[in-house]
Amino acid sequence: MIEIRIHGRGGQGNVAAAYILASAAFQDGRHSQAFPNFGAERRGAPVTAFVRIAEQPFSRRCQVLNPAFLIVQDEALLHIPGVTDGLLAGGGILVNSTSTTELLREQTGLNIVALSANALARKILGRPVPNTALLSAFLSLTGMISIDALVKGLEQRFKGEVLDRNTQLVNEAAQLVQVGLWKEINHAANA
Repeated sequence: MIEIRIHGRGGQGNVAAAYILASAAFQDGRHSQAFPNFGAERRGAPVTAFVRIAEQPFSRRCQVLNPAFLIVQDEALLHIPGVTDGLLAGGGILVNSTSTTELLREQTGLNIVALSANALARKILGRPVPNTALLSAFLSLTGMISIDALVKGLEQRFKGEVLDRNTQLVNEAAQLVQVGLWKEINHAANA
């Protein structure tokens, strides 16, 4: 079972990202689960969402305490205590940031990949909503689920021009990270 924790702020599509990722896993023939954890339900407040993906059915229903991967939709959250807690040794962190991957790795000492998802989303969607770009980059890094399955997951949520633009965003974001960089983490967490 792969466990993923997604950190973001209200309004960034954090919960939607978790549900879309779980739906993509289901589209790819896997078992999946997604659920949020809210504090104050207001725009800008920190929000955490959890995703589990497995080849076999599972019954675990608790929060994800020891994820193999973190997706952080707001770089500022990296400086909030607890955000990286429990990350498995060698686990990967994908962060929406205008900083470079090298700089963030140097500052934190963690296995981080940076993607300027807000800028890419603004260019394609007209709004700085990073979730779809981050999911695409995450799947490109891990090879966990196909990009086609992600598009099918998006089809469950969007239609028409919104779907078309998100599909374009998925295709562009997947090319902005090193394909398969985290494949070994994915295999180790699945073992």
